[in-house]
Amino acid sequence: MTKWIAALLIGVAVPTVPAAAQATGQVTQAITGTRLDLNVTGDVTRVPDLAIISAGVVSRSATAAAALQDNAQRMDRVIAALKAAGIADRDVQTSSISLSPEYRYPENQSPQLTGYTASNQVTIRFRDIRNSGKILDALVREGANQISGPNMTIEHPEEALDEARAKAVAAGRARADLYARAMGMRVVRVVSVSESGGYYSPPAPPPVPMMAAAERSYTKIEPGEQKLQVTLGMVFELQ
Repeated sequence: MTKWIAALLIGVAVPTVPAAAQATGQVTQAITGTRLDLNVTGDVTRVPDLAIISAGVVSRSATAAAALQDNAQRMDRVIAALKAAGIADRDVQTSSISLSPEYRYPENQSPQLTGYTASNQVTIRFRDIRNSGKILDALVREGANQISGPNMTIEHPEEALDEARAKAVAAGRARADLYARAMGMRVVRVVSVSESGGYYSPPAPPPVPMMAAAERSYTKIEPGEQKLQVTLGMVFELQ
């Protein structure tokens, strides 16, 4: 019995490791030198490879049925023109369909119904940006009377963003070394790194003007360049 009690007391006296410490196995090392906090940015430029444009048909008629029928027929021609131009089904998406009454408002009288407006809009992703203007002209010839965009973008930006991240890290380390030398110190270690920011695209331009064919050869769309940017918060220890 005495041996059993002694063994029990020994077991109680053994210190236990907190569950959190067991789970992580990490020990936070305090900063003993000078702490330096920096915000640094890395950016790269790329030529956009995708243009997103909205195109649609607006029809007006005395009756709702007539407005919808005219709208559907014209939109069928627009979709057929897109397919004839080689635009894949996955790159054409219906974005909105609407039907609304129109009224006239005579003075001192009740509103009078004058007809209906039907609208059908599709969002199109153009992968051949430089030739997308010609396709837009074809859509107008087939009945599209509303076009807005383009919104230029990069379909797969991760490789470019990784390059921007590497530039940001290099810029942070170089700036930390600069501060350390100016204070007669050296960089001991990077304490932490956090990321913010990301892919930036310019605001969408105003709607593409659809001029008469005699006034120009065709609508031209230029991709230009876009900046991809990553911002890092970096903490260094100097001694």
